[in-house]
Amino acid sequence: MTFTGTTAIAGIGATEFSKDSGRSELRLAAECVSHALADAGLTPSDVDGMVSFTMDGNAEIALARELGIPELTFFSRVHYGGGAAAATVQQAAMAVASGIADVVVAYRAFNERSGMRFGRVSAAAAQQVNTSGVDNAFHYPMGIATPAATVAMVAQRYLHEYGATSEDFGKIAVIDRAHAATNPNAWFHGRPITLEEHQASRWVAEPLHLLDCCQESDGGVALVITSLERARDLRQEPVVVSAAAQGSGPDQYVMTSYYRDDLAALPEMGVVGRQLWAQSGIGPSDVDVAVLYDHFTPYVLMQLEELGFCGRGEAKDFIAGDTLTLDGKLPLNPHGGQLGEAYIHGMNGIAEAVRQLRGTAANQVSNAGTAVVTAGTGVPTSGLVLTQAR
Repeated sequence: MTFTGTTAIAGIGATEFSKDSGRSELRLAAECVSHALADAGLTPSDVDGMVSFTMDGNAEIALARELGIPELTFFSRVHYGGGAAAATVQQAAMAVASGIADVVVAYRAFNERSGMRFGRVSAAAAQQVNTSGVDNAFHYPMGIATPAATVAMVAQRYLHEYGATSEDFGKIAVIDRAHAATNPNAWFHGRPITLEEHQASRWVAEPLHLLDCCQESDGGVALVITSLERARDLRQEPVVVSAAAQGSGPDQYVMTSYYRDDLAALPEMGVVGRQLWAQSGIGPSDVDVAVLYDHFTPYVLMQLEELGFCGRGEAKDFIAGDTLTLDGKLPLNPHGGQLGEAYIHGMNGIAEAVRQLRGTAANQVSNAGTAVVTAGTGVPTSGLVLTQAR
C-alpha cells in the first residue's frame, strides 16, 4: 500500500489575503474550504476527513457543522507551526490510500495580523504545559523570544561560516517581491523592491532586515485530497502527490536547535529531502518549480543546500544571476511566497504549486511538470513533490 502516485490534490481554495479580514477565523476557514470544494466540483457531503495544524483555532467539528459535512471518519492535526503545511497533505493522502477516508480537506485559516501576531514575543509559547514550553523556556529568558530573534542566531553563524552576505539574503526578498508584483492575489501586487531598498530597511534582529522577514496576514487556504482515480473524474486536472515526507533532525528543538555541532544547517529538511527523492524517483535536477518556505530569507538558501540543489555553503553562488527567476534554472515562489503574497503558514505555497502544474498560475512557468514544496524550517518540517497527472 502506498499513497505516492495514487493520491491527488483535486481542489484548492482561498480567501483574499489582507491585514484585517473583518471576520472570524472560523468564517475564513469555511470560506476557503467552500472554495476548494467548488473548485473540485464536490459538495460538503462528499467530505469524510479533515486535517489541519495544532495551531489552528478552528476545530474540525465546528467547521464540519458550519459547512454541513455530515460525518467524519478521519481527522488529524500536525504540530510545529509552519512545519505542518506539507504534512497535512501527507496525512490526508495516507488516509485516502489506506481507505480510512475518501475525500479529505486540509485547511489553515487565521487572523494573524489583526488577531494574534506570531512575530511578537509570546509568553504563552514558553508557558505551554508540555515539553515544547520547556524547550522555549531555555532561550526566552535570554531575550531570544521572537521567531526573528531565533533565526537571526543561525543566520549570523551561516554568514560567518560560508562567507555569505546580507545582500545574498536580500536577493531572495527581491525575487519574491518581483513575482508578487505581477500576481494580482498578492498583498504586494504592484510593489516590487530593489536590493538597495532591502539593505536600507530597518534591522529587526541583526543580520535580518525588515525585508528579510515574511508578512503577517489574515486569510485561509484549503486543499482537497482524494484518490487519483476519483480525481480524474472531477472538475480540475488532478495534481499527483508523488512524494510527501516529514522530518526531524538530531538534537531537534522547537524553533531553532542551538546545541547541534553544525548550527548553520537544517538537517530536518535533509531528512525530508532524502525521502522526497526516494519516493518520487526524481532528483533536484528534475524539478521545474520550487516553492520553498520563506518565512525568513536565510532559510531559503539553507533549504537549497539541504535539498541538494547545491552543496553546503554554495547557495550564495547558486542563486546568482537569473537562476530563481521565472525563466531561470529553478523558478522560486512564482506567487511571491510568504514575503510577497501572504503568510498563510505555507498552505498558499501548496496551492501555488497546484496552479503551476495545472497551467493556471498568474506567473506561469513554462512546461512546469514537477514542483517541490517545503514547509516551515527551523522546526520539524515536511515537504511534497507534486507532478502533473499522466
